[in-house]
Formats: sequence, C-alpha cells, structure tokens
Amino acid sequence: MNHDVIITCALTGAGDTTGKSHLVPITPKQIAAAAVEAAKAGATVVHCHVRDPQTGKFSRDVELYRETMDRIREADIDIIVNLTAGMGGDLEIGPGERPTDFGPNTDLVGPLTRLAHVEALLPEICTLDCGTLNFGDGDTIYVSTPAQLRAGAKRIQELGVKTELEIFDTGHLWFAKQMMKEGLLDNPLFQLCLGIPWGAPADTTTMKAMVDNLPADVVWAGFGIGRMQMPMAAQAVLLGGNVRVGLEDNIWLDKGVLASNGALVERASEILSRMGARVMTPAEGRVKMGLKKRF
Repeated sequence: MNHDVIITCALTGAGDTTGKSHLVPITPKQIAAAAVEAAKAGATVVHCHVRDPQTGKFSRDVELYRETMDRIREADIDIIVNLTAGMGGDLEIGPGERPTDFGPNTDLVGPLTRLAHVEALLPEICTLDCGTLNFGDGDTIYVSTPAQLRAGAKRIQELGVKTELEIFDTGHLWFAKQMMKEGLLDNPLFQLCLGIPWGAPADTTTMKAMVDNLPADVVWAGFGIGRMQMPMAAQAVLLGGNVRVGLEDNIWLDKGVLASNGALVERASEILSRMGARVMTPAEGRVKMGLKKRF
C-alpha cells in the first residue's frame, strides 16, 4: 500500500459532458477557478484540457491554454500543472462502405502539432497517450502510432517537461517500456486509464496485471471512469500507486448528485485518510516525481 499519495484532479477533459453537468468548466476563467478549487480541496496536481468558450467542445488553441495557465498562476496557489497533449488524435471513420469519408468529429494532426501548447508554455508535466484505441462504441478511433509516439516523446524530452504516459490498454504499456529502452523517456510517470470503452476494463484483476508489468520503481497512478472512480482510487493506493479523480472522468458525487472537482478531491481524500494514507502537497509531490517548480 502507498501511504503518501499524489491526487491528480482532471478538471474538464474533452468529452461531451458539458451538456450533462453545469459544473464542468468551459472557459479559461472557469477552468482556472476549478484548479484553485481542487488545490484548496487538497489536490497535488491538476490535469488541464481547454474548451472552446462558445461551443464547449474540445480545443487545441494555444491561447486558451495560455490564459488558463496565467489565471492559475495569478491565483497565487501552489499546484502542479499537467497539460494534456492527447488532443489531435481523433479519427471518425466514415459510415458503412465509405470508411475514408471521415466524419465531422475528426481532429487528426501530427505529433509535434499536438505539442504546440506544451512547447509554448512549458508546464511541469504533459501527457502522452501511448497507443491507438477504439474510443467508445461508434466509429471514432484515437490514433497514436509508434512513429508518432517516438516523435512526441523525443520532443517532450528536448523541452525538459516530465512525461506522464497514459496507458489505456496492455499493449500501450508494452510500447511505453519499449520507448524507455530506446532512451526516449526520462523517468516518466505512468497513468493507468481504466474503463474507457474499449480499452482496459476498470477492475481489480486488470489493474493488478498492469501494475505487475510496470517498470521497477516508477511513480504511477490509476483511475476508473464513472461509478468506478472511487473504487479504482482505493485500489490504486492498495497496489502502491497514486490516484486521479475529477470531472473529466466522472460527473457524479453520489447517485443523482452532481459533483464539483473540489468535492471529488475531498471525497478521495476522505477515503484515503480512512485507509491510513495521506495526500501529498504539491511541494512533496514535486520531490516524489522528480520535478522542478517552474513558476
């Protein structure tokens, strides 16, 4: 069991959740306020996407990331910022016998374009989604090929940003370890992402199998989506890891009760406390993850 736990709060994500909960932040001002709320609730790290303020849909706009980061810094709180670099890999296959008639949800760019905001803003951590995946039950695929991953990992390494490897299935973990062998990653963090159809399911057996295949002595975390968010948080800590909660992965606090990011951090902290663990401060988290505070 891990008794000193990093809690990451994933604030908004890119999914179609804004129409399901008014508490999902959309604008840079709202996302930054959510980061402050999570920090005050005890989060060690905030994981940030941005959204188009007019539509609420996902965005890769560098200026939206810049405004969000500036607002977090102006709030004068200590929090580790982890920016997604997963946007730009969505491919919606065309219907029936016209698979190359790509659908309107396609947002497919190269590996370096996906890192434009990371290069501009140099957060302490950014993510790297470690493989291609059937994402959901329709025709959307998240595309991240070995060549794209190698290019992205090398650029993140050059920028001096800590990589958090997003592992959605066992093959992703296999390839992440291959990139480590090739010297493309410097002491990366691992995030086990469970319950996204059709990747690794959110259950004890799967999480343990993945943990058993992690490289020795790495810092890792795990999460489940929806109703499995808190059970997988507890399971990750029991297996020696850290946790992620937040509205990106789950919008409910209890049945019929919408959550805020702060409330989810508080709930996770309470569960961990009752298990005999404690949540690390951002300063402690930097030491554990090998980070240097940038701002």
